[in-house]
Amino acid sequence: MCGIVGYLGEGEAVDVLLEGLRRLEYRGYDSAGVALVRPGELRVVKSVGKIRDLERTLRRRGGGNGFHLGLGHTRWATHGRPSESNAHPHVAGPIALVHNGIIENYWELREELAALGYEFASDTDSEVVAKLVQRYYRGDLFEAVGEVMGRLEGSYAIAVVSREEPFVLVGARKDSPLVVGLGEGEYFLASDVPALLPYTRRVVFLENRERVLLTPQGMTVVDEKGERVKGELQEITWSVSLAERGGYKHFMLKEIFEQPRAVADTIRGYVSLAKGAVDLPVGEVLEGGIGRVMLVACGTSWHAALVGKLWMEAYAGVPVDVEIASEFRARDPVLDPKTLVVLVSQSGETADTLAALRIARGKGARTLAVCNVVGSSIAREADEVVYTHAGPEIGVASTKAFTTQLAVLYLLALAAGVRTGRVSEEGVSVCLKRLLALPGRMEEALSRDEGIATLARELYQAKDFLFLGRWLNYPIALEGALKLKEISYSHAEGYPGGEMKHGPIALVEEGLPVVVVAPRDRVYEKMVANVEEVKSRDGLVVAVVFPSDPLQGRVDRYLEVPLVEEDLTPFLTVLPLQLLAYHIADRRGCDVDQPRNLAKSVTVE
Repeated sequence: MCGIVGYLGEGEAVDVLLEGLRRLEYRGYDSAGVALVRPGELRVVKSVGKIRDLERTLRRRGGGNGFHLGLGHTRWATHGRPSESNAHPHVAGPIALVHNGIIENYWELREELAALGYEFASDTDSEVVAKLVQRYYRGDLFEAVGEVMGRLEGSYAIAVVSREEPFVLVGARKDSPLVVGLGEGEYFLASDVPALLPYTRRVVFLENRERVLLTPQGMTVVDEKGERVKGELQEITWSVSLAERGGYKHFMLKEIFEQPRAVADTIRGYVSLAKGAVDLPVGEVLEGGIGRVMLVACGTSWHAALVGKLWMEAYAGVPVDVEIASEFRARDPVLDPKTLVVLVSQSGETADTLAALRIARGKGARTLAVCNVVGSSIAREADEVVYTHAGPEIGVASTKAFTTQLAVLYLLALAAGVRTGRVSEEGVSVCLKRLLALPGRMEEALSRDEGIATLARELYQAKDFLFLGRWLNYPIALEGALKLKEISYSHAEGYPGGEMKHGPIALVEEGLPVVVVAPRDRVYEKMVANVEEVKSRDGLVVAVVFPSDPLQGRVDRYLEVPLVEEDLTPFLTVLPLQLLAYHIADRRGCDVDQPRNLAKSVTVE
């Protein structure tokens, strides 16, 4: 997820671009750049770091006044580490381009262009798009972009300018947002509304596979067939602060609803659809085989690791341990060169997880980081790194980072299974087809938010909650309890269903909300038995179930999720628990995005 800004008008383009980038910096934070156009000149200035670093670089290079057309971009890396060469805009001859999304067939396109003599300065998929526009450019930028759209697979929002057409701004989108702003004698492009609000509230949201041509004479929008369409003009009534949250009341709610997109981006970044294969950058750490895997994490990431353990054992057939990072570093773990230590961290800066990484490296183990922040300490120090493509997560309570970690751990289990010979090419292809269908089912699960908000109105005054799950959904019960504790300050405990008789059942009394995660899987009948145990003691049972499940008629309330294969249930069952925690916290008047005593990243011991 990156931030895009474009401007065409009579004002100083550089001022508009920098202000827009500042308002979009939450979408990306590892590098930034601008491209400025006037007759006969294309000036590109890029910098690693935040927008303030770009401003300093601009000042050193003489500023950017006198330009009335330009592009700006703030980057969150998906291909290639943060560097000036990987930063946007990318230049190809007279063309400058910025891109948000993931091009799935970029490598095939890159090889095709290289064979034609094109040279590349970056490691990114985005530069391939710029070179492709250059290849098709014959003096009409709008037509060239249309031809390129037919060659791209994956998701993208792009904005393009050319030195040869100094009064033309072109944009296009597929599965990534792009919005046009209409001012008085000026036009804007942006990946999100906040960049536009200082200048206009009149916008047109481009539909999928549409492209737009902006000139001093007006706006033209066409669909994928090249036929002209009338963009629907809308008036934005949000406040600036609300616009930064995409119209949502809190960042956490926005991020919950971003999960289908985040999981889709993560999957697409590491899957070769043409080959039906997993394409993770883990060859070095898997080379020669692994004897044991240790997953090390804290908090929500630890819950993701607990699910990952079950996948890894099932698909790869290797023994897997899951360690809380603070406990791992407190002892003398037995490690050797055949041990793969996987460090899972949203921020890549978690102090205990970073210490665990250094211990593992010191003992000769192989190390692999799974994290969300490009260039973070854990990412830099591990032997290999796989990035989740969640984009910046502002809310302290992690949501989309969790489900993207699940996506990476599932893919890692498949990749390891191929290496150990337990998963065939055909088996991988079947698993990937199921995985690629997940974002749509996640969208469906989230569409039931209104019913969850209604349930929250019933439960928000409860002081205690119990969450139960088994097998893959025991970690989801833990995660549901943690979310509720973090943001609503309600007391909540997560337990394996099989442990009920070993103590927790003593907590059950009349009216106690007990959330039971019970999709129809191999432990379903045992979860039904847990429901009966709670009901016989007058507990209030809330069940997470598939559609038309008989359990719906045997519980007090139920939260329905779409039918999915049993090994993928955690992606769906966690969603209603996140929403339930959110609505209870909001109903209780809590500060959802910044709960008391918590920080986004625990960088101290």
